[in-house]
Amino acid sequence: MVLYTSPFPNSFLSVLHSFSWGLIFPCYWLADRLVGSFVPTTYEKRQRADDPCYFHALCIIITTPIYLALLVASLPFALLGFLLWSPLQSARRPYIYSRLKDKNHANGATLLTEWKAAGSGKSFCFGSANVCLLPDSLARFNNVFNTQARAKEIGRRIRNGASRPQIKIYIDSPTNTSISAASFSSLVSPQGGDNRTVNAGIKRTTSMEYKGENCGSNNGEENREDKGGSGEPHEGEENTCIVRINGEENGHMSDTETDTGNGQARASGPAEPSLEGDAEISKTPNHKQKEGDSGSLDSCSASRESLVKVRVGDGTVDQSTVNNKLLYKASIMKKTSVRKKKHTDETFDHEISAFFPANLDFLCLQEVFDKRAAEKLKEQLHHYFEYIVYDVGVYSCHGCCSFKFVNSGLLFASRYPVMDAAYHCYPNGRGMDSLASKGALFLKVQVGSTPQDQRIVGYISCTHLQAIAGDTTVRCEQLDMLQDWLSEFRKSTSSSSTANPEELVAFDVLCGDLNFDNCSSEDKLEQQHSLFTHYKDPCRVGPGEDKPWAIGTLLDPEGLYDEEVCTPDNLQKVLESDEGRKGYLVYPTSKNHSSSQKGRKASLKGNGRRIDYMLYTEEGLYLEWKVEVEEFSFITQLAGLTDHLPVAMRLMVSTGEDDP
Repeated sequence: MVLYTSPFPNSFLSVLHSFSWGLIFPCYWLADRLVGSFVPTTYEKRQRADDPCYFHALCIIITTPIYLALLVASLPFALLGFLLWSPLQSARRPYIYSRLKDKNHANGATLLTEWKAAGSGKSFCFGSANVCLLPDSLARFNNVFNTQARAKEIGRRIRNGASRPQIKIYIDSPTNTSISAASFSSLVSPQGGDNRTVNAGIKRTTSMEYKGENCGSNNGEENREDKGGSGEPHEGEENTCIVRINGEENGHMSDTETDTGNGQARASGPAEPSLEGDAEISKTPNHKQKEGDSGSLDSCSASRESLVKVRVGDGTVDQSTVNNKLLYKASIMKKTSVRKKKHTDETFDHEISAFFPANLDFLCLQEVFDKRAAEKLKEQLHHYFEYIVYDVGVYSCHGCCSFKFVNSGLLFASRYPVMDAAYHCYPNGRGMDSLASKGALFLKVQVGSTPQDQRIVGYISCTHLQAIAGDTTVRCEQLDMLQDWLSEFRKSTSSSSTANPEELVAFDVLCGDLNFDNCSSEDKLEQQHSLFTHYKDPCRVGPGEDKPWAIGTLLDPEGLYDEEVCTPDNLQKVLESDEGRKGYLVYPTSKNHSSSQKGRKASLKGNGRRIDYMLYTEEGLYLEWKVEVEEFSFITQLAGLTDHLPVAMRLMVSTGEDDP
């Protein structure tokens, strides 16, 4: 299948489209500004609290007539542009495929050589988030604003979090035989991955202090783990640093060794201040920067999930200083492990994390409706993801029953090459949703190859369902269509037969904003849909019941800028407590309780409305392989930037073979 790298088949249509949009844009921008001036966010209201009331009213009185006059003057040009723009949409392609042109940072081909289906297996990390990048006037109804600045900041946070290497800490002690490992969002600063032994010091740092020299790449061969080392890392698990801490019963450390690349670094260098913390200060006005904000780019203090950073240094240092740092970090890891494994009957780790996962392989975003914001977001994500599919959907009357003013809002980013892509529009949208070409994006990616030159592939699907409450029938119909489209895409893109398989399917993942939760009584039909018999939800026990550790992903818009939740660390702390969640999450509705946040009773079922899903299936995969969830996270790093919590899932594909 040919991937579309431009929205139109030839340059003439592209130029004509740009000209028509240039005629429409002034009218669009003025209308957006005019409406937005009458819809203030709670952040703006608080900023104006100390100002005289008449000042804002005076601004409205002055600017409104100006906007109206300019809007009227631009209408004839907008009408002419619309008459050109609308018929052009019949020739428009359903998405744009963008590949990073900078070959110095492009490493998708290198990643394909890392997994040969040998060894114990390989893990893949998936992320999904609703980022609410609508035109500014519409975004304000969700209590967020400044869409262009938010798009840039969202991209920065995601790629800075994902581009950091993974760190695992193993604690050996006579009194503790268990292994404590840091979450996959913990970091270590790479040192080039050479094989020589170096002096190193270990220090605490903030999540955003690491900005890696090659943040657009994952350093492929240079940062691979020594497969023969302790801990037996899985094949292809790059950018992972393993710190072994050997202790005696009294708690003193005897030796501290850090594996970097194929060599080992013994902690003997000084713990010097970070020289890489010169991150650019965020200009996003609706996210107030505070100390301890580990999600912001200019954080200057350590978060609760402080990270270990290995730095090369010269000279010597008192061993007790290093041991004290390691003991402190060990305690942090033990506390994290306890929090993640609170429900011991679970087979995988789960947490509320202030960071996007390190080594994030695939990212699915929803509500990237604004085209200018999508370009800014794409530019930031390309610092880490080599392959991006964006501007997905149809416009005008092409492809769907009703007129579409905006696209589907779906965006997909990947570190691995995209082989095939397809988009389908839901034809049954109602109300305001019918103005957007909401639908489903289906992708096939290559993640490796076998020694017999068989391709190892994976399937990823991203969707966004009808949002209006009470439209249960519409959502069920969309789920039916989604299942049919999934099956059709698998059949149309498969080049294998049972007798002679040319491809081995490693995973099949479905994610997105489904706009229903698993606890509301009004969503019973969706909860019992047959989709959940084919795809597994790691957070779900059954229809109407979530696992105890699962929390809602829909934030109460009115509280987005409260000091208690306006930073990633603060939001993480709040969501870890039952009382905190009741104040800042939207809860499932029922016939006996009002959906209002005020006066909510503690007896309400669930831990909030979880409408953002990450599903996987074991059907249709290579029979000899096994897929298991390794870790699931609810992420707070976009606090103050969107009204949804991103989610992430790490899958382990086990081949059942022993390490060579």
